Amino acid sequence: MTVQRREIALDTSFPTDRQSSFERELAELTVQTLQLEIGADEIDAIAPLFGEGLGLDSIDALELSLAISRRYGVELKSDDERNGEIFSSLRNLSAHIAASRTC
Repeated sequence: MTVQRREIALDTSFPTDRQSSFERELAELTVQTLQLEIGADEIDAIAPLFGEGLGLDSIDALELSLAISRRYGVELKSDDERNGEIFSSLRNLSAHIAASRTC
């Protein structure tokens, strides 16, 4: 018996930094909450939210956490060991919110 292997071509033309619709919504909430002087579409979905990326700080994280809690009913605790990973990018933050909302 011969097994045929099927090759799957990945579409690499879709940029990984492009925002999904939920990421766009979260980017808009971020810009509005933190009164950033950039457009939501300028936030790279995979770039760091802190430091060299968007440049957020711990106060921004607290404000954004409160806004997320109000909007989505997801509590982001300041003492969560995973915060570094959760807040590492818009994509990770949106994935965490989406997963928490389905629980």
